Amino acid sequence: MESLVIPVIILAVVAAVVALAARSISRRQAAARTAGSAPAPDASELARLAAARLSAEQHQRLYALIAQGQAMAAIKFYYESTGEGLRASRDAVGALAAHPQPYRAPQAPAADVDADDDTPQRFPYRYRAIASKGDVTREVSSNMLNDEIYGRIRTLARSGDIEGAATALTKHSDISLKQAREFIALLDD
Repeated sequence: MESLVIPVIILAVVAAVVALAARSISRRQAAARTAGSAPAPDASELARLAAARLSAEQHQRLYALIAQGQAMAAIKFYYESTGEGLRASRDAVGALAAHPQPYRAPQAPAADVDADDDTPQRFPYRYRAIASKGDVTREVSSNMLNDEIYGRIRTLARSGDIEGAATALTKHSDISLKQAREFIALLDD
């Protein structure tokens, strides 16, 4: 019986060491899962951020490589152009290929929010505003309108400032004051 005591003690010590090691490993894995569970950036947002890091020439060259199917060359070019890591460059090129981004020149921050009312800004797209009442429909299409400006025009019209709304609409489009008044009159109350 005395001959079994030593092997049983050794077996108990080994079992305790294995249990502690397993517990330590599971804690590390749980910590790694919680640390890595931060939400990954959206692919379209990643593409927008990646495109912002490129100059006009770099942007054009990168998309030429993507269009030619030269993914490895595109990743290498992005890596060299931006100084990002290799994995980040791979992810950025993949996002740019999946969500093509137009080149946007870096813009200075706006000095004043009310500056939009004084000098209209031209946008790279045409905005269509449509108003109708009964059988009458009017449309204004302009690259100086956007949702925010059109919302302000509608607010002016709803508050009863028809002239102010019509003036703002003529300032942000290429229509006459008479046409703007007709358009404003068709807006729903």
